[in-house]
Amino acid sequence: MTDFIFPLSSLAATDAERVGPKAANLAALGRAGLPTPGGFCLTADAYRHQIAALGLAEMVRDYATADLGHSRRLSIEIRLGLYEQPIAPAIIEPLLEAWRRQQEEGAPGVVRSSALIEDRAGANFAGQFESFLGLDNETDFLTAVRACWAALWTTTARRYMDSHGLNPADTAMAVLIQPLVEARASGGGLSRTAEGQMILSATWGLGSAIAQGEVVPDRILLTRQGFVRKIEAGRKDHRDTCGHGPGAAPQKVEAELVARPCLDHGEATTLGRMLLGAEAVIGGPAEIEWALDDSGFKLLQARPLHVEPIQVPDAIWLRHPKLNGHPAGVGWGAGRAVVVNCECELSRVAPGDVLITRIAGPALSHILPQVAGVVAELGGSTSHLASLARERGIPMVLGVLDATNKIPDGAQVAVDGVAGIVRWIS
Repeated sequence: MTDFIFPLSSLAATDAERVGPKAANLAALGRAGLPTPGGFCLTADAYRHQIAALGLAEMVRDYATADLGHSRRLSIEIRLGLYEQPIAPAIIEPLLEAWRRQQEEGAPGVVRSSALIEDRAGANFAGQFESFLGLDNETDFLTAVRACWAALWTTTARRYMDSHGLNPADTAMAVLIQPLVEARASGGGLSRTAEGQMILSATWGLGSAIAQGEVVPDRILLTRQGFVRKIEAGRKDHRDTCGHGPGAAPQKVEAELVARPCLDHGEATTLGRMLLGAEAVIGGPAEIEWALDDSGFKLLQARPLHVEPIQVPDAIWLRHPKLNGHPAGVGWGAGRAVVVNCECELSRVAPGDVLITRIAGPALSHILPQVAGVVAELGGSTSHLASLARERGIPMVLGVLDATNKIPDGAQVAVDGVAGIVRWIS
């Protein structure tokens, strides 16, 4: 172990100020006896060393006080420097040594951002940074590390930080490196809902299809004691798998599996117990990401979960048509429906509107501060955008079949983010 490399099995890896909450929480899960993929972390000290070695420290200092135009130019220069320039010798030698040792296990690698400011209550940054899957050579691996460092300075990340009063110049980026879990099923989980239950989501293959809101996952409801109450099959028409190179490759799912649950009752019960274990480690309600391979479940992430009490909708709405979907877990709100079929149409969305769309991916995070609610045809309760909506108290219902066709553009709609119901005045 060096100042730049911490195995996740080490006590030092539980220090969030050095490895970021994402990596620190994973290390704490492992030390509590919960299954994780293992791996190691490139610390925030390595990022700071790289900034200094590339002569970017002055630009970072200037960014904090620069006006808007100058700050944009600085962020581009810093990002390009981190992405394009070689990694400093003091970092690359122990980094490659740790990578080669991990590669001896035979599994492709995963590289994930672990910023010091993410996965905290009130600012979880779900989907705002970078993750790379299926890395099997040193060139791609080192490119992914540099891209994770540079991700702190992207427009998306800076916009999110600005909305939370944060500044990339005041923080640093650690990087999490792990073996890939060759998952037959993956998903997420919420340890507590406003209704006093637990929720698991599941899809075939890698969990990126859920995180990006590209499928309607299975929805599994459990009691707080871990007993399965209901398994609702989703619409999982494709799976993300690990192809060659840095990325997840989509594959068409066999017709008989599209609506078949990924987990049986026994597997859901086992995962429910792990969800409660993650809650104990986090010290309160928790949101997890998980994967299931031939050896069993692995927990990939755990972060604090924001839970709000149920809000009772106005009785007048109960008379109107409704559609059901997966609740994001918070809030109730109403407004004018704006049906958006392409990101180029987002300029039509005004403050107080309800966004109706097909895919609710993390790229839409910048619009959350101005909407009264979100309804999407794909996605589930544990997608990245659902996590960001819970953080802001924005009601959201996902997995609503044919919502963009059934809900009239311009109609008055109400979104119940706890019950998973959207209604409109016809």
